[in-house]
Amino acid sequence: MNKVFSMIGLATRAGKTVAGEFSVEKVIKQRKACVVIVSEEASDNTKKLFTNKCEFYNVPVFIYGEKKELGIATGNKERASIAVLDEGFSKQIVKLLMDNK
Repeated sequence: MNKVFSMIGLATRAGKTVAGEFSVEKVIKQRKACVVIVSEEASDNTKKLFTNKCEFYNVPVFIYGEKKELGIATGNKERASIAVLDEGFSKQIVKLLMDNK
């Protein structure tokens, strides 16, 4: 498991992530999301929805990883999208994702 998913796992254990389309959309609108990660396997509609929403609400968004990997990191079966609600975790995750590019 790579560092990005480890960090997501830590954030999840700290209760600082939400997973699943509706929950993620809700926290973006409430301006609670610090970073959003959408699975590479998510549908084009889902990717477009979150890219547009995040752009509008000024939230960094990354298309990264598989549904299974995001699911494992958040203690679920599979997840197409997750949001991190903590500034500290978000900064670390964004840094790791930028380094990976």
